[in-house]
Amino acid sequence: MHAEHDMRAGHDVHSGHQGHDMHGGHGDHVGQFRRLFWINLLIAVPVVAASPMFAMILGYEVPGWMRWVAPVLGTVMFVWGGRPFLTGAVAELRRRSPGMMLLIALAITVAFLASWGASLGILHHELEFWWELALLIVIMLLGHWIEMRSIAQTSSALDSLAALLPDEAERVEGDAVVTVAPGELRVGDVVVVRPGGSVPADGRVVDGRAEMDESMITGESRPVARGAGDSVTAGTVATDSGLRVEVTATGDDTALAGIRRLVSDAQNSSSRAQRIADRAAALLFWFALGAAVVTALVWTLIGMPDEAVVRTITVLVIACPHALGLAIPLVVSIATERAARGGVLVTDRLALEAMRTVDTVLFDKTGTLTKGEPVVAEVAASARVNEADEVLALAAAAEADSEHPLARAIVRAAAERGLSVPRATGFSSSPAVGVTASVEGASVRVGGPRLLEEIGASEVDAAEAWCADGAIILHVVRDGAVVGGLKLADEVRPESREAVDTLHRMGVQVVMITGDAEAVARSVGDELGIDRVFAQVRPEDKSDAVAALQAEGRTVAMVGDGVNDAPALARADVGIAIGAGTDVAIASAGVVLAGSDPRSVVSVIALSRRSYRKMQQNLWWAAGYNLLSVPLAAGVLAPVGFVLPMSVGAILMSLSTVVVALNAQLLRRMDLRPEVSVREV
Repeated sequence: MHAEHDMRAGHDVHSGHQGHDMHGGHGDHVGQFRRLFWINLLIAVPVVAASPMFAMILGYEVPGWMRWVAPVLGTVMFVWGGRPFLTGAVAELRRRSPGMMLLIALAITVAFLASWGASLGILHHELEFWWELALLIVIMLLGHWIEMRSIAQTSSALDSLAALLPDEAERVEGDAVVTVAPGELRVGDVVVVRPGGSVPADGRVVDGRAEMDESMITGESRPVARGAGDSVTAGTVATDSGLRVEVTATGDDTALAGIRRLVSDAQNSSSRAQRIADRAAALLFWFALGAAVVTALVWTLIGMPDEAVVRTITVLVIACPHALGLAIPLVVSIATERAARGGVLVTDRLALEAMRTVDTVLFDKTGTLTKGEPVVAEVAASARVNEADEVLALAAAAEADSEHPLARAIVRAAAERGLSVPRATGFSSSPAVGVTASVEGASVRVGGPRLLEEIGASEVDAAEAWCADGAIILHVVRDGAVVGGLKLADEVRPESREAVDTLHRMGVQVVMITGDAEAVARSVGDELGIDRVFAQVRPEDKSDAVAALQAEGRTVAMVGDGVNDAPALARADVGIAIGAGTDVAIASAGVVLAGSDPRSVVSVIALSRRSYRKMQQNLWWAAGYNLLSVPLAAGVLAPVGFVLPMSVGAILMSLSTVVVALNAQLLRRMDLRPEVSVREV
């Protein structure tokens, strides 16, 4: 999380904007600049038409009664249309950080004073710039309007997240259901979620079962089944049936609020590339100011003081580093917003920038590459029973009353296969041995090696191969005789192989780390095609594995569940917490994946690389444009007859800003859904 200082640092990129209260909400300023632009465009028409110099260029004369139209309306434009730039310049001077606003203000002020001097007959008539001043202000307002609209669009992720919460919640009070505002809910309240309705607060399902649309929170496109005892997140939608949910968190404590904080902090945080742009903008100011002084001196010394004023103003206008100020923050803001829509929450912009250089991704196994819960992988039957399904049905009957994860896996497997499970009685369990129950008049026991030792029986034939895979092996015993065995393993996520293969195509080495035994780790590693495996690593030693990879000169991204992996996440060049949809405030990770799809790591790398390319393109365009155009504006080609008009300079300067803004907007076309990202790489 970033402190308030970081948030201020992020806003300083648009430093001049602070002078006219640009931080009260970008949406307001879009409307403000839109109105300013259109009204000043209307005023500019008579100013340009009544400008004597413009009339001279086109070959007509301004009637005497129109003599003061341009000065009066030009003054209105300078004071009203130019106010954002003038107040921004004052703010920059107060902070002693001269930048683009001061350059703009300097240009329009010099043009304004010179024009009045010419209109009053004090200065040469060629120094009448009313038409160019009007065009300059209109073009600058247009550039700012486009900029504000672009920035406002980057906040749409926050607006979308806020809109996920329902306007009303239905709270159960005794036998009645009362409609209240979500803000009135308290922990422990029970609320009704209707079919098609969204969950008003984080909670636990106490009644009902529904397919939940969690796409805006986790990026998962398919609905997820949630039933009694399952957690649900504020903002998710019950698509097919209703639920009763007991509230476990409200307001700022909900996952949705946490996600909004992360997105907001990331959009406001400073970054390395952004600081480079700030530095470049500051240097460009002094470059432009120096060029303007040299231009004024040279043209004055060669006996052309009027041209000195024209050239100096043109230099100041064309050198405004407006595009440079927009080049980095707009790209990163759009990237952050796109990431949030794909269930990727960037908590540190530096982490997003660093992902492009990552050449090694270190995955924690349990809960990351695997689901973190056991499943029945295989069933073997002995000669005493007809088939494997009978073994599984007996085991499920005996384990039906057990809460052990292995028992739940067995019962779930029987249900998924549609088996008819007989009813059991007399259930009992013995720690480290297994469970016993009476099933259809027979004594059925399910357990591990201790159970076989106790009854003096041998393993099923398949057990030796299962053991080599590092699987958990349980045997089913009926009336003292082994009738079959069960192989249980931590199920590999179906998306993991795709993630590993795509990372390999991107030139990234994939490493797995786990506390499991070597055989288990090797089995998963071989199944997924992982390059290196660290097995039997204690949680506190995982950061040492990260350090060892870094010592080899590798740039490491660590992907873990954000709990026991915290030290490793912090040690890695980029820490990525995965599957943290209901625990988004993980300080040790620079990136939080709201869903549990390892393919999202591919999305982050792809986004980082594409964002970096956009930053480079924008920086080269913005800085290169200024460095080339300033000498032309100063008149270096005047000896060969080419002089860049100030109006053309103003148009080119605003065009540069538009190009940078449009180039950054191309990032919006990037689809960060995991299944799409791996296809595009």
